[in-house]
Amino acid sequence: MKIWALRLLLVAAWLVSWELTATYWIDPFFYSKPSLVWQKLVEWFVMGTSQGTIWEQIVVTLEEAVFGFVLGASAGVLLGILLGQKPVLADIFAPFIKAANAVPRIVLASLFVIWFGLIGQTSKIATAFVLVFFAVFFNAFQGAREVDKNLVNNARILGASPFQILTTIVVPSATSWILASLHSAFGFALIGAVVGEVVGADKGLGLLINRSQGNFDSAGIYAGMIVVTVLALVAEWVLTALEKRLLKWRPPSANTDAQV
Repeated sequence: MKIWALRLLLVAAWLVSWELTATYWIDPFFYSKPSLVWQKLVEWFVMGTSQGTIWEQIVVTLEEAVFGFVLGASAGVLLGILLGQKPVLADIFAPFIKAANAVPRIVLASLFVIWFGLIGQTSKIATAFVLVFFAVFFNAFQGAREVDKNLVNNARILGASPFQILTTIVVPSATSWILASLHSAFGFALIGAVVGEVVGADKGLGLLINRSQGNFDSAGIYAGMIVVTVLALVAEWVLTALEKRLLKWRPPSANTDAQV
């Protein structure tokens, strides 16, 4: 409770200082202020937006993020474990993967709009997929490479098949690495969906943010950011609960009770 009280105190101090600063020292037209952001949120949730209800925009963005997250995480895990267990393949594909990872995501989002069209969710899912894939791939790859070689050799001596080694040794050993990457990966999926919507869309939270920017409505931009942040925090809570359930077998560490 003490930790939460201190967190709430920090947030309250930040909001009050922002409100006072925007009231007396800086122009709220450019920087907005908490009271105006709150009014915008109330307007969206009570009266709706120019594109329809706020819930419709949230659902569209969530669908894009979830599809991109599932597809990107699945591909990242599969390819990461495969290359982590096959050093020759890793050496062959390493420069291509690094080059693809170096491409700016905003450029890819623009390309996806051309390839898959402005209307619809495909281009946004593709952008989310790319961000999630690389976040998960590198962790899965490293987790597969960190597997105890002696344990693998002993399993082979005992007659374990490659598939048994993969499912009973490699994947469980890499699980902690993979789950750690998923915490940030869903945030990347949301970013990808929103960026794709900002580049071009007919619905979604990114479109609301883009429209607010075009109208010099800084309160609308902050309101969109807050909604996206809340979605990310809820997803983080769900992933944390899932991680605890999947890792029940792992002995508790000394800092298990630490709250970050």
